[in-house]
Amino acid sequence: MSQQHPPPTPSPPTAAPSMGAADVKRLLSAAFIGTALEWYDYFLYGTAAALVFNKLFFPDLDPAIGTIAAFVTFAVGFIARPIGAAIFGHVGDRYGRRTALIITVVLMGVTTGCIGLLPGYASIGIWAPALLATLRFLQGISVGGEWSGAMLLTLEHTPKEKHGSYSSIPQLGSPVGTLLSSGAFALVGMLPDEAFYSWGWRIPFLAAFALLLVALYLRLRIEESPVFRAMMADAEQNGPPPAPLKEAFRRTWGRIIIGMGAAFLGIGGFFLLTTFIISYGTGELGIDKSVMLNATLVGAVVEIGVLVVAGRIANRVGAWKVCTWGGVISVLAAFPTFWLVDTAQPALVILGVAFGIGAISIPYASIGAVISGMFPETFRYSAVAMSYNLSGVLAGFVPLVAASMLGLSDGASWSAALLLILIAACTTAGSYFAGPQLRRRLGHAPSDQHETTKDVKVTA
Repeated sequence: MSQQHPPPTPSPPTAAPSMGAADVKRLLSAAFIGTALEWYDYFLYGTAAALVFNKLFFPDLDPAIGTIAAFVTFAVGFIARPIGAAIFGHVGDRYGRRTALIITVVLMGVTTGCIGLLPGYASIGIWAPALLATLRFLQGISVGGEWSGAMLLTLEHTPKEKHGSYSSIPQLGSPVGTLLSSGAFALVGMLPDEAFYSWGWRIPFLAAFALLLVALYLRLRIEESPVFRAMMADAEQNGPPPAPLKEAFRRTWGRIIIGMGAAFLGIGGFFLLTTFIISYGTGELGIDKSVMLNATLVGAVVEIGVLVVAGRIANRVGAWKVCTWGGVISVLAAFPTFWLVDTAQPALVILGVAFGIGAISIPYASIGAVISGMFPETFRYSAVAMSYNLSGVLAGFVPLVAASMLGLSDGASWSAALLLILIAACTTAGSYFAGPQLRRRLGHAPSDQHETTKDVKVTA
């Protein structure tokens, strides 16, 4: 009976501080590097969709329609993300966060490498775009479980007072993945066009096979979350909890909607200012593709700095406040970002893209702490994954919607700027409404585990 007394219940959250400094550093390094390699694979597709796939997989279409068709296959990956969230959420809540992360990285590495082996439309006809869409779908399945697992494994190993900054560590994988993917395309983009479209574009995708070995090695070294180990001990004593995904929707559907809104800018805004803006700059403004790729590279460097600073601020003022104000700043930055890009002057284009990416990175820094903090542990992986990836479904259509709106506005960028404002407003509202949820949970339960223990008993 002594194990049920209040003092032992915080054991999962307080287990993390007992880890040695070297163990924490290894955990954070593995989470960051593994996530960076995963996002490299995923972002690579977005860059290729803007530069290559319309020509090689949809050559019979008008260039503008071909670009939209390429973005449709891009969006397919986002449609698959909730499916991946359901699958890996269940795996993560029942069999372990570490187990889910090992499966996701293998799936992502294999599917990305296979894209580099695909023949084009000229070789196998309609099968080329069909296979491309299938592989993109499998990428989406993988990403559906990746982010939530990496975030939870990081936060469940570390003390709560540092969750603002620690939640930014897996987020660093996004700009680093952008640097790797855009940098890889920038290098092969230096090839003559004939070589680039023939075989050069395949090299960054084929590199995923080698990167998979690195990522898998790192994931195998990560220890399982102490929170999950405590969940398993409780399940052995009291029986397994109810189906995690069902419980997540039954008991916390409102928080899932809030999480969707809070996460929207970090996903949708990012692809608007990378995937879409590359297509807009090269296709509509006639800017050289190297300039647009370099702009995203500079933006990624800026994002790294913003994530570090915003994460540290979140430790002091609260993660949800940083996300809320980051959304407001992004609303104000929308039109200036596109005005700078519209000049078509290389330096100003780079400044505009970097400015926009920097703004949307503020809420992205600590969004993991906001979303994960709203849910009990017994179904946290499922709830966090579903919140983030349902938002990702909407975000996946952002480049397609932006391209369509651009046509309706006769190529004027004000339509894309308005879309960015709408996305940022969703994150501002979602983050603001997450505040009371976080205060309620922290105020009524000294630890997440205390609430979880009560929840298990009530639902059992």
